[in-house]
Amino acid sequence: MAEPQAPKGSGIHFPHPQLALRKQQDVPTIAKEHTGFNGWIAVKITNIVATMWCAYAFAILAFISLPDAMKAGTAALIAWIAQTFLQLVLLSIIMVGQKVAAAASDKQALQTYKDAEALLEISNDVHKLLKLNNDLTQEIHNVLGKVTLKEA
Repeated sequence: MAEPQAPKGSGIHFPHPQLALRKQQDVPTIAKEHTGFNGWIAVKITNIVATMWCAYAFAILAFISLPDAMKAGTAALIAWIAQTFLQLVLLSIIMVGQKVAAAASDKQALQTYKDAEALLEISNDVHKLLKLNNDLTQEIHNVLGKVTLKEA
């Protein structure tokens, strides 16, 4: 998006359009990313399954079948570990870890957003000051030019 151009020396400051756009937008977070009914269901199920209590419940459920797997032999025990215990319990634990990491990521994104917004405002203020400085310098040159013409 191009910034409107003012005639040189007009003293008019045009802030960058991105400043106005950023004020209209909210900070993007993981919680705001799901869309529609399917996204809503997926988030609800994930929030239920991605808890340590769910991991404990899955562990208890898996341990119920452990005696039968031990009686059936080595192959059945290995299958129980790989297919039952690891998949049931570790899935929930990994999801809990992802939720913690996502929350930290959201906090970091919010801080970065605030920092970028502050830098945009500072840049806009510097732009205004430079414009004012240029205008004042032009006025000084004009006054000095008039004084020099009177003395000559």
